[in-house]
Amino acid sequence: MSHRARQLRVSSLARVEGEGALRVTIRDGLVERADLQIYEPPRFFEALLRGRGHTEPPDITARICGICPVAYQTSACAAIEDACGARISGPIGALRRLLYCGEWISSHALHIYLLHAPDFLGYPDAIALATAHRDIVERGLALKKAGNAILEVVGGRPIHPVNVRVGGFYSAPGRDRLDDLAVQLRPALDAAIATVHWVAGFDFPDLELNHELLAVHDPDRYAIEGGTTLRRTAGPAFGVGAFGNHVVEEQVPYSTALHARLDGRRYLTGPLARYTLNQERLSPLARGLAADAGLRTECRNPFRSIVVRAVETVYAVEEALRLIASYEPPEPSFVDVRPRDATGHGVSEAPRGLLYHRYAIGADGLVRAATIVPPTSQNQAAIEDDLRRIVSDHLDLADEPLTALCERTIRNYDPCISCSTHFLDLSVERL
Repeated sequence: MSHRARQLRVSSLARVEGEGALRVTIRDGLVERADLQIYEPPRFFEALLRGRGHTEPPDITARICGICPVAYQTSACAAIEDACGARISGPIGALRRLLYCGEWISSHALHIYLLHAPDFLGYPDAIALATAHRDIVERGLALKKAGNAILEVVGGRPIHPVNVRVGGFYSAPGRDRLDDLAVQLRPALDAAIATVHWVAGFDFPDLELNHELLAVHDPDRYAIEGGTTLRRTAGPAFGVGAFGNHVVEEQVPYSTALHARLDGRRYLTGPLARYTLNQERLSPLARGLAADAGLRTECRNPFRSIVVRAVETVYAVEEALRLIASYEPPEPSFVDVRPRDATGHGVSEAPRGLLYHRYAIGADGLVRAATIVPPTSQNQAAIEDDLRRIVSDHLDLADEPLTALCERTIRNYDPCISCSTHFLDLSVERL
């Protein structure tokens, strides 16, 4: 077909968390633009935090996202504790990691089964998939339910947990409640293993990204709720406090979300970055399943991110069971975090990628400045580059299948805009 002048428009992306659109312009046989347009109104959380007490950011920032509130709470707590000179470890640190495992399990199961798998199996949505394969979707829902159970027991409720506070938790669950969790998690491990085998059989389009990768690194374990340094594939690692020296955000005219650059270049965070930079820290079971699923020590095909998420789900369930087995309720359930005039930095690995918080706090305990850099803003430039490449390689496709392929490319990254359940309203305009 002729593709010298074409324009593809997707006014509302389906099966992503939030309101976004896509516009691709092709002129003279070349892809001129590929704009991922995020048009949700800005919510000004960084401004809202100024003047609030230093204990408030975890509860406030949790409302940024209903899918990964624990990530926002954890990064906020880490940054404030860093500013105040508090160190969290031992049973409190283990309980925080357990809570984060619950979010990983819940979010990964949601993405794999309800948002992403329909792309590979030829179904328009999870409802159609459930009609044809009820047992498969029920397995995914049971896996998500197991993650939600951790969030409820440790965090107080499965959405926007209320038990998290700076320095730890308002209360710690008893040993018996975690033993009950283990009963639910053991079959969840079987479901997670089955998930890896299932997604490994999908047909993956060829696309090898060349972006730099960035992820949190912990020398002792697979980084989830935090780490000591930030690893990258094209340069030396650097400390969490140096994040702002390397990552700079910029405004683009077509999106309310900022774009981020790593030393002036586009880069990627998330499952591919975590796996490529930290896979040696996975458990033997998770590493073996990754190898069985065809993953090598580096994964740069974004369509295979669903496999990495499945492997990470296995690891998160394993890690949750390990933490429960060695659990002793912390007494007290938090450490006192007193304010001082300082700036603190905090990172954690949200399911979609690295989440950075920075807070400047006064001796009076009030937040003077706040900076939050979510995974989606860091990944947008990489997503757009992938779109340009995927369109360039498939210019002979008609508009409808080409647009569908673009949507699939975006969903590889599970962009966390906010929860979206509507279907596409597609229009194609020829120049």
